Formats: sequence, C-alpha cells, structure tokens
Amino acid sequence: MTNPACYMGVDPGNSGAVAFYFPEYPQKIASLDVPLANGEIDAAALSHLIKGFQPMMAVVELVHSMPKQGVASTFKFGVAYGMARGTIAAMQIPMVLVTPNKWKKFYSLSSDKEQARARAIQYWPSSDNFRLKKHHGRAEAALLAKYGAEML
Repeated sequence: MTNPACYMGVDPGNSGAVAFYFPEYPQKIASLDVPLANGEIDAAALSHLIKGFQPMMAVVELVHSMPKQGVASTFKFGVAYGMARGTIAAMQIPMVLVTPNKWKKFYSLSSDKEQARARAIQYWPSSDNFRLKKHHGRAEAALLAKYGAEML
C-alpha cells in the first residue's frame, strides 16, 4: 500500500513552523514549531520529522531581509532559512519557493499574521495547532502546504 500524498509547508526562521497536509484527508493538518537546539534549527530533529511524514513536495516561503532589521538578526534569520532549505534539499524532497505576496493573494490575505491564523482555523476548526496568537507561523506553514497541494 502506498502512502497518501503529503505536502510540506515551511514558514522559515527560528520562530517559524513546518506543516504537513494530506489532500486525501483535508480536515486534518499537522503543524508544529520548527525544532530548535541551542536557539537554532535542529536539522537532525527536522529531518526526523520530515522522514515521519514523507512529503512529496516542500513549499517554502521565499523571504528576504527586511529594511531596518539589525545585522545580527538578519544573519540569524538567514542561517535558519538556509538550515531549513538545506535539510529539505539533503533529503532530496522537491522544493518550491513561493513569495508571501503570491500565496497570500491566493487566500485573499494581507500581511496581517492574524488573518492567516483565522484562515487556518477556518480550514481546520478541530485542530489545536492555531489556538494562540503566537501560532501564526504554524498557520502560515499550514496554508503554504495546502497551497502546494492545490496550486502546484
């Protein structure tokens, strides 16, 4: 028996999240904060997580440094972004990079993180993944995974 198709969504950064969406079971979503060790993405734990879900594709938000962001925080974010992308690439999972404008337009969302969380709650009302305001990264990762399943 083959495993059902799984799409992975990644909201990058140390405060980011990963989500796994199975189109055959659209009412279910697994969305988690990225695993960290010593304040950085734990690539071994992330790869273990990915192996467990066996995604056929990863949809990663294509991000850039932000104006007026400090050099240290920009560097830290870049390391986390590269660690997530590198882990996915090393596992030979096809990866698609999507700008925030593109996937948020698909869902009619603005840059307001609360809108993404509200939309995730709308799609997955029985999930506890998005209960708190701080879970906006989980919501964005889940929407990215669903976007991959529906658009790619």
